[in-house]
This record gives sequence, structure tokens and C-alpha cells, in this order.
Amino acid sequence: MRADEKPSVSNTNRIPIKNVKIHPAKNAHERYKPGDQIYVRKNSGFFQKLRQRMNLVYFAFFALLPWLQYNGHQAVLFDISEQRFTLWGLTLWPQDLTLLAWFFIFGAFLLFFVTTFLGRVWCGYMCPQTVWTFIFIWFEEKTEGTANQRRKLDQQKMNARKLWKKTLKHSCWLFFSLFTAMTFAGYFSPMSELFFNIVTLSTSATMATILAFFTFATYGNAGWMRETVCLHMCPYARFQSAMFDKDTLTVAYDNERGENRGARGRKLDHKALGLGDCIDCNLCVEVCPTGIDIRNGLQYECINCGSCVDACSSVMTNMKYEQGLIRYTTEHELDGKKVHLVRSKLVGYAVVLVIMSTMLVLEVVNRVPLSLDIIRDRTELAKENFNGEIENVFTLKILNMSQTDNTYKLSVKGIENTQWHGKQEIFVKAASVFTLPISISVDPYELKGYMTDITFRVKQVSAEDDVSIEHESRFFNKR
Repeated sequence: MRADEKPSVSNTNRIPIKNVKIHPAKNAHERYKPGDQIYVRKNSGFFQKLRQRMNLVYFAFFALLPWLQYNGHQAVLFDISEQRFTLWGLTLWPQDLTLLAWFFIFGAFLLFFVTTFLGRVWCGYMCPQTVWTFIFIWFEEKTEGTANQRRKLDQQKMNARKLWKKTLKHSCWLFFSLFTAMTFAGYFSPMSELFFNIVTLSTSATMATILAFFTFATYGNAGWMRETVCLHMCPYARFQSAMFDKDTLTVAYDNERGENRGARGRKLDHKALGLGDCIDCNLCVEVCPTGIDIRNGLQYECINCGSCVDACSSVMTNMKYEQGLIRYTTEHELDGKKVHLVRSKLVGYAVVLVIMSTMLVLEVVNRVPLSLDIIRDRTELAKENFNGEIENVFTLKILNMSQTDNTYKLSVKGIENTQWHGKQEIFVKAASVFTLPISISVDPYELKGYMTDITFRVKQVSAEDDVSIEHESRFFNKR
């Protein structure tokens, strides 16, 4: 459109563009640029303590869970080779795919609900990439010092002191990465056996390859790539905006309070000087793990970790200003408008969450820990035996999907006066399949046509549990 043209009616509905004024720093060359290494400054405060404690609980849960035992077996084990997932007292098989689907759908909508309400708190407080990155930064601080010391160390030429510090840091990173890989592998392979094989250096070539891959993946992601994963590789950073609205709680800078920003003495009246509350100390940038300046507005790189909130709060305390220049807030609150905590999008996600959780619970409650597969003899559908009866041959595969050994009784219905040839009571070990070849014979006068519907029934022989399953099949007559 030319400058002298008036906007048409269709152009008036365009989304308004907000120009953000970026304030140049006095030492602009020291500001973060894309591709620069970020030296995250150590920070403390309420949100950092909250994040650290949540990270500690999360990591302890991750590290200890594969070691827990339940009823004589590993409490949580995703055995892909056996196609069996064990979750405490629940064993899932490929037949339980719908249950897993409900679980993942519930998790997805829970993430949508929390993001709409609290922004990217998952990224800032619980995402494994964030948790492991902060752990690796802790190793950096212990081996190389503060952010300024690490920056100066990297600028130095290689010497014995620098070589020692770098070697110690990367050794800690690699050891912790190996521990992470071993723990992660313990979710898919029995942990006690895996640990013994690693200690005795007797792991298989496949397991050694898996451990090496996840070790270097952890080392690369948390040690080297860090914010690059959040900025350029994680899809969640890209589609989060679809869940945000003007009432979503995010970390934001109060532009009305902070501008104009600038340095000043603690005893001076900054209002008389025409300055806002922001002293342009740049601490909010130095503590940010993704290297952004929150004062430039909401950015997709922000992971809502609250580091800038704690850093700014400490400065406001020192300057004896009111807290909350950078805080968890909403766009409506910053604009002086009413905040709507209960809104249509949030209610919609909540309703779907209730439906999904209800379906998940019903699926678990109504799940029968027993499965039956019937395989017919395809070479000869029906034959006449020595007694003149029509006989069909079947192979029954009974899968005990529970975690206890059980005895089952088998029967068939649909035709009167059938003869069962084979075992009718079997013992099946926990989480195993029992293959039973049998045959069914019947007097041809009982058959009314070429094909008759029959139903096989498997019932658990137990006074405590009433577990049974039925499966339909066909009985064929000779032509």
C-alpha cells in the first residue's frame, strides 16, 4: 500500500503491531547476541528457591524410581522387548493401547490448561532440559567460579590452571551424563541387572551403544546447547502462543513504572529527575538462562522461570522502591484492566480435562487383566473323527495380564452337547502367555448349518476375584 492510500475496510481488522523501543546499553558490546555464550549469573530469591526444591524433588523421583520394588519386581519398567509396561500394580500390554492413548491425551490437555493459566511454568520449573541445564551450571560454578570468573577464564590463554578447571568441569559433566543415561536405561531394562553389568563391564554391545548415545546426548544438550534447545529445537516454544491470552500469568516488566530507565544515586529523587524505577542495572539479563531482556516485552524465548523477578526484587529492596517492577502478572493487569481468572478458554480446557480423566479412570477400572486369542487350524476347517462326530481344531492363547500367578477354567457355549478334547483347567504364571491346543467335537445332528457361532470363555479360579473373558469364534461343519 502506498503512503497516500487510505486503508480499506478489510485492512482495518489487521492485528495491531506494537513497536518496542530497545534501549542501547552503555557497554553495548557486552550485551548478549545470538550465538554468544551465556554466562548465567548466580541468583537467589523466592522463585529460585521454589524452582530448586521442585528440581530436587523431580530429580530424586527420576533417580530413585527405577530402584523401587513392588511385589517382588521392579515397580516401573517399560520392557519393550517383551512388549510389557509395568506401573506398580498395573501391567500394560499392546492390547492396552487405548489406555495409553487416554493417558497421553490427558497429559496434553493438562499441559494446555496449565499453560493458559500460568504460562510456561513447565519449561521454567519442570522441563528436563531446564533441570539438567541448571545442574550443569551448578557444576560450572563449583569448578570455575562465578559468571564473571568463568567469562575471564574463557578469555585467557590455555595454561595449567585453566586446563585443570576445564578438565574437572567436563569430567563432572560426563560422569553425571553417564549416571543420567544409566538411570534412563533402567526404565527399559531391569535396573539391578543393568547396574551389575555396568559395574562388571559385561553389558551387551546394544546396551553399551544406548548408554553412550544418551550420555553424549545429555552432555551435549545440558552442557553445550542449553538455551539453543529451548529457542530453536523445542516445538513447545513455538505453539505456546496459541494457548496464551491477555489473562495468562507470565513474567513481565512494568513499562509504566520502569521508564525512563537510568542510573541514579540511592538518595536522589528519581521522579524529579524524570526517571522510572528501573536503574538499568542489567541484572535481569545476566540471570536469564536464555539470555533475553524481559524489558523488551513478552518473547517466546522466555521460560517463565522467575530468575529476573528475583534479581529485580533484590535491586528494588536495595533501592527502597516498591516490589514488582518485574513480576508474574497479566497483560490486562499491566494495562490497568480487570483480570478474568475464569474465562471461556480455561473453562473449555477444564471441561475436557474432566472428561479425559473420567475416561482414563473408567478405562483402568473396567480393564480385565486377561486376554484370549483364538487361532483356527487353517489346513482343515472341519473333519469327521472315529465316532462320527464333526471336530474343529483350535489353538488358544491365554495371556495373564496381572502380576500374580492364576489358575483358569475354560469352557465353550453356543452348541449343545459339545465334547472338549484337551485341558480345561490351566495354570498361567504372572505376565505370561499359555498356548493350549484343543479340539471341539459335536454330533452332526446338533449342527443346523455349515457354520455355527460359538463362544469360548476363560474364568479365573479364585474366591477373591471374579475375572473372566469371552471370545467369539466359528464352528464349521463338513460340506
